[in-house]
Amino acid sequence: MPLTGWEWSDTEAKFDAKTQRIAKKMEDELSYKIIGAAIEVHKILGGPGLLEGIYESCLCQELVLRGLKVQRQVAVPIIYKGKVVRDPLIIDILVEDTLIVEVKATEKDCPLYKVQLLTYLRLTNLKLGMLINFGRESIKEGISRVVNGL
Repeated sequence: MPLTGWEWSDTEAKFDAKTQRIAKKMEDELSYKIIGAAIEVHKILGGPGLLEGIYESCLCQELVLRGLKVQRQVAVPIIYKGKVVRDPLIIDILVEDTLIVEVKATEKDCPLYKVQLLTYLRLTNLKLGMLINFGRESIKEGISRVVNGL
């Protein structure tokens, strides 16, 4: 019996829902690994007190030790009205080609940091980012997830 339009849409909807659940689970697992790595770096180095670049380097090393693909200081060309502008966007850390990690080392959280990360996500057409501020007494207070609704 051939599928009617209604049955096809229902099947398609179930497939999309399942795909979304799998993607969400993968995002959650990746986020969990990154949070664990950030906690480990904060525990070993202490915080606050060091420069952002030191925390970033150590976080990259910890992520690699946990088996993740990591790229640091990734240059992303910015295209404006069909032309590449001179200065690229520099992403602190790109994990598994899917998640941007923005590293900070400041005493206070600034709402602008989350907006900045959301802009990075939009410009790269990625969905998930994490802001990790090693400048806080407790690293758990310095971790935020940012989602691009695409």
